[in-house]
Amino acid sequence: MQGLIDRLMRTGPRLASGLIAAAVTLGGLALGGTPAHAVPAFAMQTGQACQACHVGGFGPQLTAYGRDFKLRGYTARSGTGYTMPVSIMAIESFVQTQQAQASPPASGFKRNDNLGLDQISIFVAGGIDNHFGGFIQSTYDGIGKTYSWDNADLRAVTTVDMGTHNVLFGLSLNNNPTSQDVWNTLPGWGYPYTSSALAPSPAAAPLLAGGLATNVIGLNAYAWIDSHIYVELGGYKSVGSAILRRLGGDPYAPGDIDGVAPYARLALTQQALGGTLETGLFALKADIHPGRDRSTGQTDGYTDLGLDAAYERTLGSGDVVTINGRYTHEDQSLDATCNLAAATGGCIDNSLDDVRVDASYYWRNKIGGTVQLFNTTGTANPVIWGGNRTFKPDSAGAVLQVDATPWGAGASPLGPRFNVRVGAQYTAYAKFNGANHNWDGAGGNASDNNTLRVFLWAAY
Repeated sequence: MQGLIDRLMRTGPRLASGLIAAAVTLGGLALGGTPAHAVPAFAMQTGQACQACHVGGFGPQLTAYGRDFKLRGYTARSGTGYTMPVSIMAIESFVQTQQAQASPPASGFKRNDNLGLDQISIFVAGGIDNHFGGFIQSTYDGIGKTYSWDNADLRAVTTVDMGTHNVLFGLSLNNNPTSQDVWNTLPGWGYPYTSSALAPSPAAAPLLAGGLATNVIGLNAYAWIDSHIYVELGGYKSVGSAILRRLGGDPYAPGDIDGVAPYARLALTQQALGGTLETGLFALKADIHPGRDRSTGQTDGYTDLGLDAAYERTLGSGDVVTINGRYTHEDQSLDATCNLAAATGGCIDNSLDDVRVDASYYWRNKIGGTVQLFNTTGTANPVIWGGNRTFKPDSAGAVLQVDATPWGAGASPLGPRFNVRVGAQYTAYAKFNGANHNWDGAGGNASDNNTLRVFLWAAY
C-alpha cells in the first residue's frame, strides 16, 4: 500500500491533468448523451436508487435486491408509467505501468502514461409486464477504435407454487457464459469490475473467463426454489462468422464450437454471520475448432469445473462488507492446435488452475476499498506458452482499488438518471506469464507490469 501511495505522489501532476481531461470529456458526454445507463434505466423503472441494486451505489456488484430483480427477469417496476429504456455509459482512465511496455499497447498510444477512453456503451434495457425483460449492450472500444455488440441477457420468467415450495422458473438468452449469473463470483461480472486494454495482462485464463464472450449465443433454463436453491442448465453455440463480422465481433477467437457447449450451475444461499452466504458449483464443456479451422478433423476440448462462494452483510451504520471467491480447474485436450502446429511430445494434454478471492468494505455504501488476490497455474507447454521463458502460464498478484460514488443514493445535480464513480486501481504482480524474474527471456520482471490506473466511470 505504501508503494501505491508513493507512486500516486510521484505522478500527481500527470494524474491531475488526466482526471481533468476525463472529467471534461465525460461531463460533455453525459450532458449531450441519450438517456441512460443500464443501472439508471432500471432505477427509473423500479423507482429505486442505484444503491438498492448495487453495492457501493454503482454496478455491477449486486445486492440481495439486485439479485432478485435480475432473477425475476428485470420486471419489477413502480407504478405503470413509461420509462425511457435507452441508456449510456462511458469509462475513461489514465494508465501507468512501473516500466514502459515493450511496445505501445494500441495504435496511437505511447509505451507508458496513457490517457484513453476505454469504452462507450449504449443499452436498451427494461421489463415488459411480469414475465419478460432484459438488456442488450452495444459498445465502442475507444482503445481499439471499433464498434461491436456486447453483453446481452433476455429473460422470460414465471412463478409457480408447488406444494409448500415457491419456484421461480426462468429462461435466459445470453451471449456470454456466466454473464447471466447473479453472484459476482463468476467471470462475467467478477472483480475487477472495470479494466483497460491499455494495461498489460497475463496470457492465460480458463475458457470460461471470457474466452467465449459475445462470440456465442446460449439458452439457459433455471429454477430458483424458495429463494434458497438455484439450479441452471443450458448450452452455447457459436454465432456464424458472417453474422459476427456484421456485429463487430472476431469470428476466429477462440474458434467455432463443435455442436453445443453445455453449461451447468448450482448455488445455495442461507443466512449466516449476520449476512447472506452463497456457495456453489459451475461447469462448462466445449469442443472448439481453433480459428474455425476444420482441416484436421479434430477439436480442442476444454472442461471447466469450479467452486465459488460469496458473503454479503450490511451493517447497522449502512456500511457494506462483501467477500467473493472462486476456484476453476480446466482440463485441456488440444488435439487440433497441436496437430496444426505439428507438435509432438506432450503438447496435447494440459490443465489450468485459477483461484481468485476479493473482499470489499463500503462506508455508507458510497466510499469503498477492495482487494483481490489471484493465482493462475498450469502445465508447461512450449507450443501454447512459447512467448515466455519458462513455457508456463503461471501468474499471481493482487488488485487493490479505492473508489467513491457520491450519488449512488440519488440527488445528483444532473437528475436521477446520472451516476458516476471515480477510483484508483493498482495491480501488483508477484509472477507474470511463468516467472517472477526475466519472464520473457529479455530481462523483463513481473513487477515491470505493475499498473496504476485512475478511472472515471459515468452513467446517465
